[in-house]
Amino acid sequence: NNNSNSNNNSNHNHLLPLTTSHHPHTQTHAPQMSTTRIPGLVQLGEQYRCWMIYKRGDDLRQDQFILQMIGLMDRLLKRENLDLKLTPYRVLPTGSDEGLVEFVSGFPLSTVLADHRSIHRFLSIHQSDPRGPFGLKAECLDAFIRSCAGYCVLTYILGVGDRHLDNLMLRTDGRLFHIDFAYILGRDPKPFPPPMKLCREMVEAMGGADSMYYVQFRTFACEAYNILRKNADLILSLFHLMAGASIEAIRADPEKAALKLLDNFRLDLDDAQSVDWMQRLINESATALIPQIVETTHRWAQYWR
Repeated sequence: NNNSNSNNNSNHNHLLPLTTSHHPHTQTHAPQMSTTRIPGLVQLGEQYRCWMIYKRGDDLRQDQFILQMIGLMDRLLKRENLDLKLTPYRVLPTGSDEGLVEFVSGFPLSTVLADHRSIHRFLSIHQSDPRGPFGLKAECLDAFIRSCAGYCVLTYILGVGDRHLDNLMLRTDGRLFHIDFAYILGRDPKPFPPPMKLCREMVEAMGGADSMYYVQFRTFACEAYNILRKNADLILSLFHLMAGASIEAIRADPEKAALKLLDNFRLDLDDAQSVDWMQRLINESATALIPQIVETTHRWAQYWR
């Protein structure tokens, strides 16, 4: 299934349909049918069906914790009237190497770019408006900008690694979201990773580095960073509570994990200084050369698999 947010390293992934009227606890892509306002729930005539991914061969406990943190951060931001159109899908581990992942319709960014060459062309198929910016509905572009800003900040704070275009997903309404959180707190299998995943195609979709929409993206990112910095004590406390849990990145060295998280919050800076810091991180991520080389290598590796 091309529209799947399944982990490419998983041994077994199965899309399971359940006829139900209840909200599921799972994740990924969809066949053609009517979606509802509830993620993972689709309508077939008068019947509702819940879709979920059964994953085997992966320990989903870390994914569950990180997605719970993303959900918490989303609520903290919304409490300050900042909705960044995040998609904190749910994960339910049922064992140490298996579990359920919430269905969320979307397409890997690698597939979007391979099939359509640009994000605009893909979104114009679903959200076209000749009078809108770049021929898109204004709310679609706004959702893309906000979600890009949100995930850039959140993945930076949490130190999410192994970011490539196969685990960045794009929904037809413009929202972007990340999947697969096997590497956190600065761990990354790739050399010299950027602070956040912000590829050239994402910047181009906002009109380029000199556009007003890219300025909006940077503004949202800086605002979100400062809001979350004000709630750093809560987030750090939750990480401390997970010291004895079966989450390898934290259990191996809880003190080091807490220090890495604390370092990413940069609590030594005031709000104005933290804005400058975030702007520098964005510039570094958008212009980094090595991640572009690594991404190209990854695409070829996937092609020849």
